[in-house]
Amino acid sequence: MQQLFKNVKGDKAIWAVVALLGLFSFLPVYSASTNLVYVVGTGTTIGYLLKHAFLLLLGVIIMYAIHKIPYRYFKGISILLVPLVIVLLVVTLAQGTTIGGANAARWIRIPIVGMSFQTSTLAFVVIMMYVARYLAKNKDKEVTFKESLLPLWLPVGMILACILPANFSTTAIIFFMVCVLCFLGGYPIKYLAGIVGAGVLCLTIFILAAKAFPGVFPNRVDTWISRIENFSDGSDTMEDYQIEKAKIAIATGGIAGVGAGKSVMKNFLPQSSSDFIYAIIVEEYGMIGASILLLSYLFLLFRIVIVAQKSDTVFGKLIVIGVGMPIVFQAFINMAVAVELFPVTGQTLPLISSGGTSIWMTCLALGIVLSVSAKREEVKEQEELSSLLNEGEDELNPLEVLSEQL
Repeated sequence: MQQLFKNVKGDKAIWAVVALLGLFSFLPVYSASTNLVYVVGTGTTIGYLLKHAFLLLLGVIIMYAIHKIPYRYFKGISILLVPLVIVLLVVTLAQGTTIGGANAARWIRIPIVGMSFQTSTLAFVVIMMYVARYLAKNKDKEVTFKESLLPLWLPVGMILACILPANFSTTAIIFFMVCVLCFLGGYPIKYLAGIVGAGVLCLTIFILAAKAFPGVFPNRVDTWISRIENFSDGSDTMEDYQIEKAKIAIATGGIAGVGAGKSVMKNFLPQSSSDFIYAIIVEEYGMIGASILLLSYLFLLFRIVIVAQKSDTVFGKLIVIGVGMPIVFQAFINMAVAVELFPVTGQTLPLISSGGTSIWMTCLALGIVLSVSAKREEVKEQEELSSLLNEGEDELNPLEVLSEQL
């Protein structure tokens, strides 16, 4: 065990937060799994708990393996992965998976292991690495829109176009985070404003086309369009049913909560172990538990910013912000949906909600952050060692002078 901790590098506070969130996640996931067992009628509570444990363990292994890779290699890795991700997104979109009568072409089936993989989450991490590489490469150059169109915005646009029909919320988050990263990376604001305008225009055209030709596009488009419309006009839909039950759960929890495993609304709230798990946490652990969870994500954001600030390279700073901030941003969105500050998005609570792809990609992103932090620690250790050697040489110099005189 001591040898294992010795090999763990990077920001120890981030490791601690991941460990605490992962351990805590067993309680709400186990509690909410009764919805799937006794209401839906699938599996067993122990089975879901063991599955969650396996997914978390694999996520930690991914994070450990990634943090051992020098982060400079992610420049080349991102270039290689962008075409692969685009192909995977096209295949995922084309397969037209149907769940409950609705198009949910977000997952690609892996026949060998019999599992599904949500390719958009991998695309999120890859495109943020790619954008960070481009911005770092051109940091000291005068970038023009024409020069950046093909190497920067074409890959971003292709990935967003492949995700949009099946997953509007993820598309919007990726686009927003890319714009934030470009702003922080020094990309000209006048060009960035044009990109935002072009993005809004493309989205408007897509919505109008989906309305005019509903049979051409997957019916998932109608789902997310209706979610936005229903959120604004307050009509009675399935999404309103989910929000209503979530608010009842939150109100029931009060200050201290009803206790671990004692949630009642988990049996009535769909997606209680994934999209709406925050409402179950508030019901069982109250505002005290919910506030501690919120502070944990804020502390994670604080440590991510610290790692970025201490990085010695522009690419290190940008890649930490690019892959780290979306984790906390996604957590805030999940919480905001539960209290009806946002329309239903389908975004999970990182490291807490059940679901393999979300956990794995979160751990992948955190592994990259830890890789940057580990490099900084390595440089610091080398500086301290060099300083000690120099001090040792200074101490020996008088003896060498005396020896020469004798």
